[in-house]
Amino acid sequence: MSQPNQPTIPVIVGPTAVGKTYLGIQLAKHANGEIISADSMQIYQHMNIGTAKPDSNEMQEIPHHLMDFVLPDQRFTVADFQELALQKIDELIKKNVLPIIVGGTGLYVHSLLYDMDFTEKEIDEALRSHLEKTYREEGSHALHQQLVALNPAIASRIHPNNWKRIIRAIEVCSASTAGMKDFSKDLKHREGYRFKVFGLYQDRSILYRSINERVDLMLENGLEEEVRHLLDSGFDPSIPALKGVGYKEFIRYFNHHYGYEECVELIKRNTRRFAKRQLTWFRKLPDVTWFYLEGLQPEKRKKELQTISNTILTELKGMVDDEKQR
Repeated sequence: MSQPNQPTIPVIVGPTAVGKTYLGIQLAKHANGEIISADSMQIYQHMNIGTAKPDSNEMQEIPHHLMDFVLPDQRFTVADFQELALQKIDELIKKNVLPIIVGGTGLYVHSLLYDMDFTEKEIDEALRSHLEKTYREEGSHALHQQLVALNPAIASRIHPNNWKRIIRAIEVCSASTAGMKDFSKDLKHREGYRFKVFGLYQDRSILYRSINERVDLMLENGLEEEVRHLLDSGFDPSIPALKGVGYKEFIRYFNHHYGYEECVELIKRNTRRFAKRQLTWFRKLPDVTWFYLEGLQPEKRKKELQTISNTILTELKGMVDDEKQR
């Protein structure tokens, strides 16, 4: 059960390029709030353009937490995120500041909403090294076949391209005759907190145009140079951080697997596919209040998001009032 004086914590979700960052900042400005990022790529330092990390102007002096604090080759798990995010939520609430969760990484969001224990099994470093080598040399589908052999039921619920989750599933299945703990069943809401999830979505054609325009802007802002700088700084191209969309395609371009135009088209295509997977994940969440965005032009979209911000603030206030009357 949540505590009587516990605020309702808004969680802003949706696909990439839909406007989550701007909406979160609008909420923070009008509700004495600060942002806690739930984005598994924006945690990395030196990776600003390809992760669409907001700059100082976009942040509008609103503090952002769990962003830009992990080196690209540093191991950081969802368990680490869960621990740090819950600590930050408690810290902000004690200061009478509203935590606002903003991000598109579904498992990060799940780790806050639900009582998910990621600490049951110790990592077998030798097995992890072997599995990562298999991924680099044979690809994620080879890993997926290993998981199918270990536990077909678990394998059926993990996309063959989701190599990180496949590796974790193989590790846990290999370490226990009981198999991997299945978080898709019997999810229990986290006690001690009140979360309310708000989702943003658009027609696919409009969202895809937004994604294409965002990629074009990333290129103008120096995405190619950012990837080159990471490699020149000594970061191994096989590390998980550099498997993100925008980074992996340029690395293959540098290695002459294809030309520049194909590289750009692959980044756009893979970002669109990523957005589709995000929506699929978040649509499975219960009790989400969804907001439809019509606008494509920046100014029209900002006005829509400002209106949505006001609606959310009104709903949050109503939830507080209802709680007081109980």
